[in-house]
Amino acid sequence: MLTSILTHPGGAHKDDLLACCVLLADNPVRIERRDPKPEDLNSEEIAVIDIGHQHDPAKSNFDHHQFPREAPPSCALSLVLQDLGLYDDAKRFCDWLETSEWLDCRGPVNTADWLGAGRDILAKLNSPIDVTLLRRFAGQEVHQPGEPVWEIMRMIGQDLIAYISGLRERMAYIAEHAEIWELDGFSVLYLPRTEPLPGEPSAGLGRYIEELEVKTEVLATVYPDRRGEGYGMRRYNDDPRLDFTRIEQESDVHFAHKQGFIAKTSAVDPDRLKNLVQATFAQN
Repeated sequence: MLTSILTHPGGAHKDDLLACCVLLADNPVRIERRDPKPEDLNSEEIAVIDIGHQHDPAKSNFDHHQFPREAPPSCALSLVLQDLGLYDDAKRFCDWLETSEWLDCRGPVNTADWLGAGRDILAKLNSPIDVTLLRRFAGQEVHQPGEPVWEIMRMIGQDLIAYISGLRERMAYIAEHAEIWELDGFSVLYLPRTEPLPGEPSAGLGRYIEELEVKTEVLATVYPDRRGEGYGMRRYNDDPRLDFTRIEQESDVHFAHKQGFIAKTSAVDPDRLKNLVQATFAQN
């Protein structure tokens, strides 16, 4: 159990802020923003984040600045997630993580090139949420439990860990229950109704599809409607070959979005569901 978290003074960045957030989830301790002393680096009860030129998880030291220039992009958050055994799933489920590693290690110009985008695109993705949190975090030498910034940071850490761990559990649930329907020209991922019904039945389906190996391309998901006894139908990756407005006049279809990407039906019979989804398909 940690007694405190220490990170560098001056400007704050996403990697040191998020690394502190993740540690706060299970260690509700004070955060100090100052240079570390030798005794800090030698104490396993004081987490030293993004400073100190040491990566030694046994002593709770998580700095990457001493890594060779040619090392794969990494950051303080990466090191903390590795120590918690969450890194592989975070890299798999959090699309923003690798970009954050690149930004911290390679800077905005190289990151923009790696993304195949102009540097101005990165600036257009900035949010006032990011700016305010980083500025407020950098603006105090000590952050204590009960203070607004500290409490928000702990919420971020708790939610991030819950998302990563929960999605792993969700993927296992989908793998146990889901079926692949091979229709005429495309495939559908079908998740039958189970009891108890998950709070958000469609959650994780897209991630699961990314790892599938099927004969034909998956273009749609069919999943229990959490608001009724029927099913929701959604096109995967917003593929325009499926347009659910083509079935909006069917008697058992009670909603079809005018943009064609989703519909709701009272039908529960798998054969009927297959027919409905097939009717939305038009080959380009």
